[in-house]
Amino acid sequence: MAEKDEGLIAKRHDRCDVVRTARTKVLRTNRRHQWEKDRARQPKAQRLRTGSTEHDTGLDVNDLVFHASYRETTADKRLADPLGVPEGTALVERTYRTRYAAGTAPFALVTSYLVRALVESNPRLLDAANEPWPGGTQNQLLSVGIELDRIEERFTARPSTPEEAEELELPPGTSVFLLRKTSYDVNDRVVEMSDVTLAGDRTEMLFTTPLERR
Repeated sequence: MAEKDEGLIAKRHDRCDVVRTARTKVLRTNRRHQWEKDRARQPKAQRLRTGSTEHDTGLDVNDLVFHASYRETTADKRLADPLGVPEGTALVERTYRTRYAAGTAPFALVTSYLVRALVESNPRLLDAANEPWPGGTQNQLLSVGIELDRIEERFTARPSTPEEAEELELPPGTSVFLLRKTSYDVNDRVVEMSDVTLAGDRTEMLFTTPLERR
């Protein structure tokens, strides 16, 4: 396959084509969630050593640049229904971008939603200045006494929008995976929901399902 077909050639309007930097591959498996749950209970020093992006890419924590922003919002119908709360419920909206330090494009576009009333007993969970949080969302929830029971993930795919293609630095025509991740606690409440846009040119998903033996 030609380099241009693989997205390795970037078109420049002012000069000839140049070679695009190869992207770090991301392997996302369904086993990552148990890994995250186990990690959430580890001592802080151990939690600081690695995170879910390092788990999925094989990179070291020092190889990554992380950015988070928080804002308070309220649930419209689009968010209220899957979160199982009335419209107008106060939410914490969290936006995350993580990239390889040697590159410029994030691995994914992530927006996470928490019901404010579930986490406000720990004010640190309302402040993006405390990110990156050692142990991620599962440890954050654990700090307010919430244990996850299961995580539901729904994937769809479509062509990237111009805005997504620009931020993810996607070759023309590249598709994206859209992930809606819903986290349930041991009381069957939805306690966190994330919308994740994954670049189709660098993301592989692997699902392993243990089967009961006869």
